Amino acid sequence: MELSIDTSTDWGGLAVSQEGRLVAELVWRPGQNHTSELFPRIDQLLSTARTDIKSISAIFVAIGPGSFNGLRAGLSAAKGLAFSLSAPLAGVGTLEIEAYPFAFTGLPVCAVHDAGRGELAAALYKQEKAFKCLKAEHLTTLEQLSAEIKEKTVFCGEIPPADIDKLKKSLGDKAVIPDESLRIRRPSYLAYLGWQRLQSGRSDNPAALQPIYLRQPPITQRKKRF
Repeated sequence: MELSIDTSTDWGGLAVSQEGRLVAELVWRPGQNHTSELFPRIDQLLSTARTDIKSISAIFVAIGPGSFNGLRAGLSAAKGLAFSLSAPLAGVGTLEIEAYPFAFTGLPVCAVHDAGRGELAAALYKQEKAFKCLKAEHLTTLEQLSAEIKEKTVFCGEIPPADIDKLKKSLGDKAVIPDESLRIRRPSYLAYLGWQRLQSGRSDNPAALQPIYLRQPPITQRKKRF
């Protein structure tokens, strides 16, 4: 069995799967409490799946972009579990997880998050012979993003409501925006994508795997001592 961990944003998600097929999943809103809530939620999920941590043979983890504290909590837990269980580890981009459910449309899929400071984190994907990334995770503005869209595109992810209105006004019929309930990031998709990575031999070295930070965290300068 595999354990999937996603603490990228204010939404948290966990899944237990068998060869990428969902056994049980849990989605909740920890806010900024990822560190304190993560392991109790893992215990809860394993109990629901009627298994235990010793049965986990692989770990999948969302690697961002997202919140600094959330990504650090999820990655630290995933690396620690992979090491203690001698289990392979696979990291999957958060925006890819959000875009994948809409691959079936055959349209370009633009996954978007609010990155603060008037910017958005975005990436573009499309199902061709395989689900592929057309433009990797990057920071942009709503105006820049709208100007780049030349054809009907699905927008997904944690899009601020005000930006949804602006996208619809700017792009008209070219902006396909599913209802919020359909855009909630589910760990079952992380489980599937993580399993595909393992099957293709793309596991990650726990010591080398890093989160995707599109903006460096603020550094607090040490106070001088007098």
